[in-house]
Amino acid sequence: MKSTESPPDWASVEVAVPRQPGRLPGVSMAGFRQRAPARVDIAMVAHPSVTLFVDLSDSLVCDAHGRRECGSTVVGLVPGDLRLGDRAAGGIECLQIRLSPVLAVAVFGASTDLSGTVVTLEDVWGRDAGRAEERLRAATSWDERFTIAADALGRRMSARPSLDPEVAAAWWLMLTSRGRVRVDSLASEVGWSRKRLWSRFRSQIGLTPKHAARLVRFDHAAHLLAAGNAAAQVAAESGYVDQAHLHREVKAFTGVTPTAVAAAPWLAIDDVAWPTSFADLTPSTSSSHQVPAN
Repeated sequence: MKSTESPPDWASVEVAVPRQPGRLPGVSMAGFRQRAPARVDIAMVAHPSVTLFVDLSDSLVCDAHGRRECGSTVVGLVPGDLRLGDRAAGGIECLQIRLSPVLAVAVFGASTDLSGTVVTLEDVWGRDAGRAEERLRAATSWDERFTIAADALGRRMSARPSLDPEVAAAWWLMLTSRGRVRVDSLASEVGWSRKRLWSRFRSQIGLTPKHAARLVRFDHAAHLLAAGNAAAQVAAESGYVDQAHLHREVKAFTGVTPTAVAAAPWLAIDDVAWPTSFADLTPSTSSSHQVPAN
């Protein structure tokens, strides 16, 4: 995450969320539209989901590891240095979809190839990507877009095999424990050996169980930091040995310090775009940027 970024002025950004979230468990969506033209260059923060950006303005650019992808993109788990911007200062309009890695397997196929990468939607969806984009751009409301996206995702989920139930259970245990679970305990809970869990989890999710648990714990800590909590308190509440341990993990996932993560522009809007995800974080501030889908 670089200090030279130009985050959007959130007061000029319309944020829309589905009126009935949770239609597809493990899928969360939010729509973004800049009301005033402005150049955007913003660093993204690693999140325990596979993220799909649908470009509705023909201007979106994702830059990861020096590789630039234009248009609709799919961002795998732990993409590293990832920046989102636009090709011109005309403003961005996009639909962002977060998929649980468990569902990403059904939507995109085995997620191993997506881990740590950014690819175009066409690369993983083929011609269906173009058809979905056309329908979403032609829609006249965010409600209609959310419905179109949910239908497209639902069809792909029903047409593809899901991952092992033991792997899905292990992922759920990671989420509910906020990453504070040992691999031995996970293996015992799902009835597998540690070696089998490591192998199957790695092949289907794209990360080892230990790395995935670290990502989930980091995500919780990052949002506590963004909510205004002191680093020492966050370290204690997130299960890190001490503040230095938190510092090392934050650096490993973002390349910057906990202080910089606390001010990360994208985290500042997370509780607006996904208001039910972080309701238990304190202190929290309400925002007036959220608008109902219409």
